[in-house]
Amino acid sequence: MTATTPPHDSDHSRNRDETRIVTVFGPADALAGTNWHTHVAAIIQVERSVATRNPATGLLHQTSETAFYIANRPITAARAAGAIRAHWKIENTSHYTRDVTMREDLSRIRINPGIFARMRSFGFNILMSSKTGTMKQDRYRAALAGVRHLLSLVAIPKR
Repeated sequence: MTATTPPHDSDHSRNRDETRIVTVFGPADALAGTNWHTHVAAIIQVERSVATRNPATGLLHQTSETAFYIANRPITAARAAGAIRAHWKIENTSHYTRDVTMREDLSRIRINPGIFARMRSFGFNILMSSKTGTMKQDRYRAALAGVRHLLSLVAIPKR
């Protein structure tokens, strides 16, 4: 197996330090004899070490984890690290906001749910493009002002 590891990737924020090491392995014979053998070109290993500071006590809480990903095309460790970070950025911004702020997971709509999902996406994109506060605050203001106000936030020509 071959492995490539870029320099450590770090993310530092106010009370959190995360270090990631990304290693890419060729599947070699590890998948021989399985249905996956022809589909997997790279196995990606991400080792994360996170130190979180408790603001009240000042103490650090250390955690570490290892995650594995697969790719159907050969990939460098640097590109894999970028793709994984980009995926989690989308997950933490769009999906989390839709699930928590717009309560998409609590929706009980069973007939044509895709239409309402697109409407939530439409509203989400408008609110994100004209953000004035938190998403929750902006959603509340838009709900009070009505659909016409929401549409006035973007330049949609009237016919």
